[in-house]
Amino acid sequence: MKNNFNIENNVIILTGGSGNLGSIYAEYLISNGAKVCNFDLTSPQDINKFDEKHYLFLKTDVTDKENISDSLKLVLEKFGCPQGLINNAALDSPPGDSDLINGPFEDYPEEAWDKVIDVNLKSIFLTCQIIGKEMADNSGGSIINISSHYGLISPDQRIYNYRKNFYKPISYSASKSGIFNITRYLSTYWGQQNVRVNSLTLGGVFDNQDEEFVNNYSEKVPLGRMAEKHEYNGVIHFLLSDASSYITGSNIVSDGGWTAW
Repeated sequence: MKNNFNIENNVIILTGGSGNLGSIYAEYLISNGAKVCNFDLTSPQDINKFDEKHYLFLKTDVTDKENISDSLKLVLEKFGCPQGLINNAALDSPPGDSDLINGPFEDYPEEAWDKVIDVNLKSIFLTCQIIGKEMADNSGGSIINISSHYGLISPDQRIYNYRKNFYKPISYSASKSGIFNITRYLSTYWGQQNVRVNSLTLGGVFDNQDEEFVNNYSEKVPLGRMAEKHEYNGVIHFLLSDASSYITGSNIVSDGGWTAW
């Protein structure tokens, strides 16, 4: 009997593959025989642990169309046409991050809005234009657009109140919300070319945040905790594989039940 979960030798492009979650996805997919091409501005710190036969890092600005096209050409030369694309690259503003502006809405600067929208939304438009077209012109494939529960509902600013002048910014929610209709649009546009396009909505991930934030956040989750980094691997594997061959235009929510109440 065919193993519908088999992704061995599948070529998968992963944007933001050097980050906290991206590196977890890359390691997991490679362990299941896939060939992962990481489009990111910085290489992972532990890049030497990846086998060159199954991993390719390409320094790529995913907000630059020409840069994406150049990186895709190198993927085609080394591995061939991709069967999967995970649009994972994103800018967030977690509590304690001093690099991103996250003040009150009334004072939120236009340049901060533009930067987040470029990385979180424009990048998906561009990668799908370029990489999705390559998939549509060949044997099809699966595109996963990573969203957030804050794209479905508004952030509860009360869980951040213990941090003075911290607000979860509107640009993050707006960009993550826009992903849903990019996904629906492309799923219908490329349906006849056997390119499946789905969004995956994630909840918060534990990353050694301070105790007060973790407690505040966890109180709003029916499972009573934040996600562990490895807990999204299974659903990503499912969406990339033939086990999800009749799923497109959908949004799968993996948030511990946050949006259920």
